Amino acid sequence: MSTQPPPSTRCLLSELSSHEVGDKVRFLGCVAAYCTKSATLSLQHNFPHGSAHTALVDIRLLLENLGLEHVGYGSWVHVIGYITPSTVTRLTTEDECKPSSHTCIQAVLLWAAHDLNLPSYENALKPDGLTKKTSP
Repeated sequence: MSTQPPPSTRCLLSELSSHEVGDKVRFLGCVAAYCTKSATLSLQHNFPHGSAHTALVDIRLLLENLGLEHVGYGSWVHVIGYITPSTVTRLTTEDECKPSSHTCIQAVLLWAAHDLNLPSYENALKPDGLTKKTSP
């Protein structure tokens, strides 16, 4: 009998909604907002182009080890965590949670995406049938 935790499934942020509550996932996202009151990061990644999905990441378990490079607007971060039920309705007391679709995540590990080659990452994880657009 194995006592190790289950492995995570690497996916694009836009694919999080296809996973079920309890699934362990690994993904990359850009910080769009951070609510200090709830310790929730709002992460986005516009890939495939036009994707409006948002990951609402609970980082309460990690606060002791996180800095501005992890929660600052525009920071790219890697996340490993578990899909949780969507119970978040507001990111802050003033702003409604605007995303049309979101997935809630309980983070167990989060680190800054230093030296990120975003096109290479997207190409490696792009969904089947997605053709790479080239500029004219």
